[in-house]
Amino acid sequence: MKEASAAPKKKPSRLDRKLLKRIGTYFFPYKWHIFLAIIASGLVSLSTAGTAWLIKPAMDDIFIRKDLKALGIVPLIYIGLMLLKGVGRYTQSLCMTYSALCVLKNLRGQLFAKIAGLPLAFYEKTQVGVLMSRIINDVNMISSSLTAFVQMFRQILTVAGLIGVVFYQNFELACWAMVVLPIAAAPVVTFSRALRRYGRRGAEVNAEFSATLQELFSGIRVIKAFATEQRETRRFDQGNQKLVDIAFRRTKVGELSSPVMELIAAVGIGVILWYGGTKVIDGAMTPGTFFSFIAALIMLYDPFKSFNSANMDVQNALAGAERVFAMLDDPTLIVEAGGTTEFDEPFRELVFDHVSLTYDQADAQGPDAESAAALSDICLTVKAGQKIAFVGPSGAGKTSLVSLIPRFYDPSAGRILINGRPVTDYTLASLRRSIALVAQEPFLFDMTLKENIAYGRSETLPDDPEALLEDVKKAAHAAHADTFIESLPEGYETVMGERGVKLSGGQRQRITIARAILKDAPLLILDEATSALDSEAERIVQRALNNLMEGRTSLIIAHRLSTILGADAIVVMERGRIVDIGRHEDLLKRCELYNRLYKMQFQGNA
Repeated sequence: MKEASAAPKKKPSRLDRKLLKRIGTYFFPYKWHIFLAIIASGLVSLSTAGTAWLIKPAMDDIFIRKDLKALGIVPLIYIGLMLLKGVGRYTQSLCMTYSALCVLKNLRGQLFAKIAGLPLAFYEKTQVGVLMSRIINDVNMISSSLTAFVQMFRQILTVAGLIGVVFYQNFELACWAMVVLPIAAAPVVTFSRALRRYGRRGAEVNAEFSATLQELFSGIRVIKAFATEQRETRRFDQGNQKLVDIAFRRTKVGELSSPVMELIAAVGIGVILWYGGTKVIDGAMTPGTFFSFIAALIMLYDPFKSFNSANMDVQNALAGAERVFAMLDDPTLIVEAGGTTEFDEPFRELVFDHVSLTYDQADAQGPDAESAAALSDICLTVKAGQKIAFVGPSGAGKTSLVSLIPRFYDPSAGRILINGRPVTDYTLASLRRSIALVAQEPFLFDMTLKENIAYGRSETLPDDPEALLEDVKKAAHAAHADTFIESLPEGYETVMGERGVKLSGGQRQRITIARAILKDAPLLILDEATSALDSEAERIVQRALNNLMEGRTSLIIAHRLSTILGADAIVVMERGRIVDIGRHEDLLKRCELYNRLYKMQFQGNA
């Protein structure tokens, strides 16, 4: 988009045509609704021109010649024209609104599907508020384009009809009036580019403001804990002021076009009033003809003004389209893609074959590639049924290592194999269905407890509400969550609120464990699942975890060594490398790092 702004003058118009054509593809499935809206807009335009024409017989036949027959017919024709105009406006509005809403739904769905399919690395670099603004505000800007285009088409028809009336009434005066029309249209063209620029900048500022707002509400506990409400209010006010400034600048440009058009039109109409008045005084023209002519000429201003307003909406739509399509088309935003093989066999073995990981690929090519690596040359084999624990200081690479298994990230070098096949061969859905993850920070959706626990249940299972509730209760019982759930007034139908704020940390963790139990995946990853809990909550959650690990291959990232002393093997990591692997007793004897970690916890607590 930056290249377009710096290109020769012809390039923006080509870009506009390309954007408009692409927007049109989204409206094409609703072509019959749009066609009906255009026909209806034609009726509105014809009725407007008819009203201008009707002034001549009303003035000449009724008020000057006092024709009683005309007195009975002209009012009925006027009522009929207004009825036709009303039906046309209603039909046009209904068809346009339906089409725009359908496009809005489809475009939002396409954009959300693209964003939801992007890898986790994208979300680590992008603010949530910016994404929300793209899906809500920018798409809204595009959906308004249909109304604007049909309105512009209606105004063109109206102008054509009124020009016909003008020429019909007096050809000579009409020729003089046509000299003024192109000049009156000049502001529409002149201000279009500025309107687009401000529309684009407004969308950017709105996205930044949404991101700030989302961050402030998400961090409200921290804000209150540090008593920084006034500081954050000032930050909010700064973003709010930017929104006001850009909206005001856009209004200045948009509103300036109207008085300029009015002034040009007033000069033209003033000249024609003088010239036409002399014709009426000389008897070369009837008053009815002249007033019909002037009425049509004055009515011409309203379509031009509406055309200018619609043009502002079109420029906004183009600004929104640039941002939406930029995300849809960005070659660097690659949706996650898995293989073609379904993982539908019993789990037998997991192998890390000389795996390395660097999050920033630019660093991976530099002279400090080794120090930039999150993981370096990891070799590890996990057999079915084993409980493998990972320990090490913060930043050792434990979470990075297990994140490679469900392909949240892909290795920079080496391979990960499950049952002898690279994980890249499996479809993402089947691979991730075979893995249950319980993280340090439990996340619950703003749904009922039953829905949260059943979240990981396979969608292929039959939708039997009673059977589902029974499965949910069994999972909750195994996770030691049934007691506190049943004590709630609404039990399993209790709505959690955002992020499960109605529950304690230990209760939320037990819900996520119940979710993992119901998922019934053969491979389990526990990422410091008890490190944030107090001692009492940890004991309850640990019992739930023991139920969860039963009969499953488990990879356990442990902060507290007391929870993994009985593991089949303990993997000691430091700076992205495996330092040693063994059982607890052996590591105490030969691994200095493990010995130090053990003494820090147990002797320190003593």
